[in-house]
Parts: sequence; structure tokens; C-alpha cells
Amino acid sequence: MAEVVEFRVPAGSAQTLLVWGLEPEPGLEHSLFSAFSKFGPLYSVRAHRNAAVAGPGYYAIIKFYSAGDASRAQRACNGQRLFQKSPLKVCVCTKQKGFQQQVLALNSNKCQELANHYLGFNGWSSRIITLQNVSGFDGENEELGKTLQKRSVKYLCAVEVTLPNHGVRTRGIALCEADVENGEDPLEFVTASRRVQKLAVGKALSSAFQKILLIVLENGKVAVEYDSTLEDLTDSLTEEELKGLVQVSELSLEQFDLEEEEEVLSDLSFDDELPSREVLSN
Repeated sequence: MAEVVEFRVPAGSAQTLLVWGLEPEPGLEHSLFSAFSKFGPLYSVRAHRNAAVAGPGYYAIIKFYSAGDASRAQRACNGQRLFQKSPLKVCVCTKQKGFQQQVLALNSNKCQELANHYLGFNGWSSRIITLQNVSGFDGENEELGKTLQKRSVKYLCAVEVTLPNHGVRTRGIALCEADVENGEDPLEFVTASRRVQKLAVGKALSSAFQKILLIVLENGKVAVEYDSTLEDLTDSLTEEELKGLVQVSELSLEQFDLEEEEEVLSDLSFDDELPSREVLSN
């Protein structure tokens, strides 16, 4: 049976493992990552101290991108010692306290890690179509004809991702902004500009990956589909048209003023206590 893997923060309980019976040791999360990443790419590994009533020791929450990988890891590791003297208990989560329902985009670094795993380092490429300084397009730095001491710098970026082996090409656009506390300091302005440019490029790259669906087959091969439901105006424009939109103010900047990717907020919040047995599924 094929499974769809998206370039988004894993939000399914079937992708999440609970590991308990862990013994305290230096580098515990690293040991867990080394043991479980053999079954597939991991989004996160978090180790927590047991609640006082549960006795000494630790438990961990491990999130896979693929539910199939998580299932294989559970079957292979449950009851095994792995890197410690006593055997571990490994279960797939079915209910999660404080589970984050909002589906968030992966940041650009994790998108690239996922693409490298499933498509190979030479299976995809990206390039910047345009990176434009759009500071002041809305006149926000002018108030009653007076220039404010506090300035802001804003960049709009368009990135194209190409998967040559699958004939797929997608685009992503992002807008990033930062305040410059001392607008008269050239060094501070340049530093802020570079930071915003980097953020805009990263978010645009992440946006382009959102339109790609990875279809992982049982034999391990990967097919790719383009998610047409996320297609927008910019996907059908030529590069010249896309670059010219901002310059002639035909493109509304507000539509790209998206929330920051706060994928860390999607981590499970068990309040550092061992969950009750009802959240577990052997």
C-alpha cells in the first residue's frame, strides 16, 4: 500500500512513537536518533524525565514523517535493549495530550533533508527567480510626511524547485520583514537586510515544496505528484511577468505576509510526565 509523505510537520498519531523504560545516560536523544533513524527520516526526538509516581527513568516521543516507518520501528524495537541493558517498550500513540492540530510547513532545512532522503541529492534542484526589496511599497515608513526613526526592511522572494526525473516544477513566494531599531546606522540596516533576504529565500523554498506530494510505494520506490489544489497565479506566469508584478504594483504584498513557521510548537506536550496507559497502542 502506497503512503503519501508531505513537506509538512507530521500531524498524525500513527507517525508518533512513545518509548519508555529508558535509562538515564549522557546523549540519550542522540542514542535514540541513531537507533530509530535506521527505519526512516525523523522529524524530532524528545526525551523527558518520568513523573515522580512512575519512578526513575525517562520516556521519549519520536516523530516520523512516514507512518509506515513508525510502524516498522515499533515492531522491530519493542522489547529490545537497543543501546541499554534493559528492554524498551515502544508503542504507537493513539491519543495525545495537547496535540497540535494545525498543520505547519516544514522549514527549508527540513524540506531539503526530506527531499534528499526520498529523491536523492541529484533528484531535485532549486533556484531563485527574483529577490526584491519591497520596503516602503505601502508607505508604512512615512507618517504625515515625516520619516520615522525606526525603519523596516522587507523582501519578496520567488523560488523555483525542479524534480527533473519526475517532470515536476513548482514555485513558492514569500515575504519577510524586520524592523531596524536604528535606521541611521548603515551597518545595522545591512545586517537586517541580509537576515531578511535569507529568511525570504528559505520561506519561499518551503512554500514551493508544499506543492509536492511524495508517494512512497511498498517496494521503496518513490513517485511524485503535483498538488494542484495549492496552485496559484504565480505558477502560470513567465519569469519576466513574475518579476514585473511587484514593480508595477499589480501583486498584493499582503497575500504573502504569512505566519512564521513555528514547527517547534507542533511537538507533543506531555508536560514531562509519563502518559497514562490509555494513550498507548501496542
